[in-house]
Amino acid sequence: MQDPYKLLNVERGASQEEIKRAYRKLAKELHPDINPGNAAVEQRFKEISQAYSILGDTEKRKRFDRGEIDASGQETPWKGGFYRNHAGTRRGAKYNPFDFGENVSADDIFADLFGAKTRRVRRPGANISYTVPISFLEAAQGAKKRIKLADSKTLDVQIPAGTEDGQSLRLKGQGMPGVGGGPPGDALVEVQIQPHPFFERKGTNVHVELPVTLQEALLGATITVPTVHGNVSMKIPAGSNSGTTLRLKGKGIQAKDSAEVGDQYVKLRVMLPDRPDQELQDFVKNWSQSHGYDPRRKAGMT
Repeated sequence: MQDPYKLLNVERGASQEEIKRAYRKLAKELHPDINPGNAAVEQRFKEISQAYSILGDTEKRKRFDRGEIDASGQETPWKGGFYRNHAGTRRGAKYNPFDFGENVSADDIFADLFGAKTRRVRRPGANISYTVPISFLEAAQGAKKRIKLADSKTLDVQIPAGTEDGQSLRLKGQGMPGVGGGPPGDALVEVQIQPHPFFERKGTNVHVELPVTLQEALLGATITVPTVHGNVSMKIPAGSNSGTTLRLKGKGIQAKDSAEVGDQYVKLRVMLPDRPDQELQDFVKNWSQSHGYDPRRKAGMT
């Protein structure tokens, strides 16, 4: 996989804010919702999302810079031949390839291996942590994602609908093997939700700012609105202003461990044509001469 810095087109010394801006810019250009059916763009979006899952997290970025994880977020093997497992150590601690767990020494392990007369140590295997990036809609709707385990096996992980950013899923028995017949550890899969170009999540509710025409706002209209569940029709009341917020009940995110679903809030933004023609300008000029109004005074700003 390519260097995440190159994928996001940022320098290695870039700040976290610069990395975030670079990702958002690329995400808006390459998002599958904006480029439907374009497999190449979709692949490129997945690559930058994976890159941001590394560089957008301060700790993971440090670990990548130190060579402890690769560009896909997986642990890199220690050069001495032992697999480096960070999940079994305290956060930020250096890795010790001969750390066999609390109260267990290397002598215990080697004695057991070579048949020396000593007590047999039975210890569970260490847990291993993974990170899986998913899109905003995959988190909202639920999805199946494939991850590569430490032993190079692949496993399909079911992401429940309504999964939150940073939530960890436990895969029983998919961690490091146990010692002395002990059970294997678990795999802990941390979910990282990538930002969406126009949806924003607040709890179980979804917020979106929707551009509307002058005609739709002034006269009212029934328009198509995107939601995390697909497009729906929504009625705009006549005389709506920028900032008017309408609610779509039950079109938000499903609550964790509950059948309850949040709402979607649609904030209107009235947009003039890109290039207002002379006819529109003349009409507004003539109209304003006898219908003047001061919205700033009404807001107490003058």
